[in-house]
Amino acid sequence: MTVELPAFNDPTLLERALTHTSYVNEHPEEQAADNERLEFLGDAVLDFIAGAWLFEQFPEYDEGRLTSVRAALVRVSTLAKFARQVGLPERLRLGKGEIDTGGRERANILGDAFEALLGALYLDQGIEAVRDFIVPLLAQATPEIVQAKLDRDAKSHLQEWSQGVLGVTPRYKLVATEGPDHAKVFTVEVRLGDRVAGVGRGSSKQMAEQLAARDALERASELVPRAASNQNEKRDDAPPPLMTMPTA
Repeated sequence: MTVELPAFNDPTLLERALTHTSYVNEHPEEQAADNERLEFLGDAVLDFIAGAWLFEQFPEYDEGRLTSVRAALVRVSTLAKFARQVGLPERLRLGKGEIDTGGRERANILGDAFEALLGALYLDQGIEAVRDFIVPLLAQATPEIVQAKLDRDAKSHLQEWSQGVLGVTPRYKLVATEGPDHAKVFTVEVRLGDRVAGVGRGSSKQMAEQLAARDALERASELVPRAASNQNEKRDDAPPPLMTMPTA
């Protein structure tokens, strides 16, 4: 599925959304602005639209399932897929060093640029324009996530991978509790060995642990080299596909 980029009333907003910090650093003479502030705004807009859309589409889901599906929709790998579908890689403004090291296909750069694009579109045309643009992408991705249960039981998946690849068992730690009794938000860290591998925030400790495990799985490629070097081993193992995780 390919979705066309919307036409912008203010093209400079689109240009800024596609401008990575590496480009700004290598071209100080342009006095260009990077996309980090737009990314912040787009992240908030995406969370709201995805949450509202899921709420309408899945009336049978409770809060925990809605949260886990939304987390799967807005995770880095999904946003990078969306970015490719709308043709962002070739339009990104990156520094030469970033281009030479494969920046146009780096998931975190693509995901950040996609969120920045949403922030720019919100400023240019408002929330309805963002909704019209993103909902077709959400509608395509959600059935794949739900049918394969890619949003479920990230803790089991992380444990299976970390024990098999790194030889360690994940440990979860509650690091913060915020908000009134009726609306508490829990922050949990998951550690693999002596390293914080992921962080999650949710309305229950169980939900926060699942989101922390999901965060660690998204960063698995970063975790292997460091963990391996600590054990004086060289490993190139990647986590198994999420659809292989236990579904019971």
